[in-house]
Amino acid sequence: MPIIQSLDRALKILDLFDERTRELSITEISKKMNLHKSTVHSLLKTLQAHRYISQNEETGKYMLGLKLFERGNLVVSNLDLRSVARKHLEWLSETTSLTTHLVILDGQEGVYIDKVEGSGVTVFYSRIGRRVPIHTSAVGKALVSSKDNQELKKLLKGYHFTKRTENSIGSEGDFIKEINQVRASGFAVDNEENEVGIVCVSVPIKDYSGKTIAAVSMSTPAASATDETLAYFVKLLKECTNRISRELGFEYEKI
Repeated sequence: MPIIQSLDRALKILDLFDERTRELSITEISKKMNLHKSTVHSLLKTLQAHRYISQNEETGKYMLGLKLFERGNLVVSNLDLRSVARKHLEWLSETTSLTTHLVILDGQEGVYIDKVEGSGVTVFYSRIGRRVPIHTSAVGKALVSSKDNQELKKLLKGYHFTKRTENSIGSEGDFIKEINQVRASGFAVDNEENEVGIVCVSVPIKDYSGKTIAAVSMSTPAASATDETLAYFVKLLKECTNRISRELGFEYEKI
């Protein structure tokens, strides 16, 4: 597999810093990398533009940027979240025989970070690491439901409401109306909006501060998604997310 040279060099620059080497001058980096200063300067400026490298204004030396801290914290929090949520996802799947998902928000998309296959219907579109549009998915709707309309409009700037099925929401106005309903009910539904023949329901997870940090969903065949069945699934989902949120320090009201 070919390696992209510029990316490889940029990552190696980041690896030069450790607990004992907090700052380096461009000359020092050039010597360690065995590269011309002009090449190193271009790489540093690119990393600096994306906040992976910062520069000490007094000494002119370079150091690791806050973007690495932000990304590192995201990875750690996701690992903690998965370990806390896993047994609850398994309980939910075993109770319903359905596939359960754990999803986080990344920009304008949801990202599956865990999945437990049910013994019933197989859901093909979901896999760990896959992204899903927020407007066609129950998890996407649940993830953004804690945002007020001003925050939501900011998030949706430049968003494309691509219709994946005939049922998909096709405009920002309709999406905001949908989110208002999600806020009122405490759960979100994907009514064959992402995959024909599959209905999903989802409920958000909150951390100790009350911030929505993830969502859990279940998928069921549309043919069996009666109002009574969905109400039962929502009840179980709320029990599941209640337990996860409590372990993360948030206290839900009793269902």
